Amino acid sequence: MTHILAIDQGTTSTRAILFDQSLNVTASAQEEFPQHFPRSGWVEHDPTDLWATTAATCRAAVEKAGVRAEGIAAIGITNQRETTLVWDRRTGQPVYNAIVWQDRRTAEMCRALHADGFEAVITEKTGLLLDPYFSGTKLAWILDNVEGARAEAEAGHLLFGTVDSWLVWKLTGGQVHATDATNAARTMLYDIRKGGWSSTICKALNIPMSMLPEVRDCDAFYGECRADLFGRPIPILGIAGDQQAATIGQACFKPGMVKSTYGTGCFALLNTGAEPVMSKHRLLTTIAYQIGGQTTYALEGSIFIAGAVVQWLRDGLKIIRHAAETQPLAARADETQQLIMVPAFTGLGAPYWNADCRGAIFGLTRNSGPEEFARAALESVGYQTRDLIEAMRADWAADHGDATMSTLRVDGGMSASDWAMQFLSDILNAPVERPRVLETTAMGAAWLAGQKAEVLPGMEDFAASWAKGAEFAPKMEAADRDARYGAWKRAVEATIGFAG
Repeated sequence: MTHILAIDQGTTSTRAILFDQSLNVTASAQEEFPQHFPRSGWVEHDPTDLWATTAATCRAAVEKAGVRAEGIAAIGITNQRETTLVWDRRTGQPVYNAIVWQDRRTAEMCRALHADGFEAVITEKTGLLLDPYFSGTKLAWILDNVEGARAEAEAGHLLFGTVDSWLVWKLTGGQVHATDATNAARTMLYDIRKGGWSSTICKALNIPMSMLPEVRDCDAFYGECRADLFGRPIPILGIAGDQQAATIGQACFKPGMVKSTYGTGCFALLNTGAEPVMSKHRLLTTIAYQIGGQTTYALEGSIFIAGAVVQWLRDGLKIIRHAAETQPLAARADETQQLIMVPAFTGLGAPYWNADCRGAIFGLTRNSGPEEFARAALESVGYQTRDLIEAMRADWAADHGDATMSTLRVDGGMSASDWAMQFLSDILNAPVERPRVLETTAMGAAWLAGQKAEVLPGMEDFAASWAKGAEFAPKMEAADRDARYGAWKRAVEATIGFAG
């Protein structure tokens, strides 16, 4: 058994990657699936698409690699987090579409809970803020708005899960209803200090606890996949939410290490060690990973729109055909124009947490064109990252007495853009490191499963194998940096102000 199969189920596509014992990619397959936007601010997936693309890409990757099922030691899963599914335990049929993490339909529910003074309870127990982003209010919405759902749930017939739970249920033929600690920590229902579901929060949201999956370590046995999928049962031995899997794949195992992943959104995680650090700057306190029964915590900053802003240039404005075109366009932009794009298409994440504001562009002239839009789109990701890093530095300093943090390690699709990463280094005034292997999220899931199966090295040896592919050092003058970031802060303030 020389290979690990990693499933990377994302917001816009599903990938399956086969890694060998040196964690080199042997083969991969990827399929996009439709996004559904029933109303403004609503985002959904068809659960059958999530499963169908998972099964298809796994089979395609294994076939492409020419590896027999007997050669696959284990399966690891990483997934888009917070996305909420409810299905019937008797039939396995979903009762509604998956409500995606980007969805904002429960904003009013969150405001009502906030008005009742419940946010303090949420933050104390879960480390999260009271926001539509998380799974709890999404689940409550399904129970309240899908005909018959609440009665069926109270009768014990319905199950809740994040995407990992749904995939485990499907892979095992309905034998296992479980999740890992990192995904549980993102539901707004899980007490991260006590390590269990919070009956207090479930009662407040009127959620039957019989719906909730069993919570296990990231490296744990999650059952075996159905024999008909690959020709023999293969154990599922690792699960982590995508950002935690990337943290693992980036080998950020020491307190103070920080990584930032650029996918549909952008997510920065700072390892804070064995004790949770409660943020005073509206960051999230969460679980980085739980391995061998030991919990490691993190501070996280979440940006809703990163790579998605490039998708908007392509699919909405249609000024590019491929994401890679943004780099040369940005490089040709008129330097005398200072467009600021605030991509709050589904609200603003950390550290603002404003569910109501929407996107805006400042500084337009008659000469503004595709080049300037491309540059503003890429720069918006750098500005938002600085917002996160500044908040992290302040929280870290308050807890540890100084603001010293490690070099930022980056990954995800947008990290392949040298132009974007150079601007990121410039606006942060800090070095940025990109790993040699960019598949850090899938690699994290593969390592979890592989080390549990005892075919991959332990944590220290894995960390020692991390290799830098490129490094970007700041070149921007301090006055220019300050002026640009000041303009960004004014633009955000105006965008929030316009929302009222």
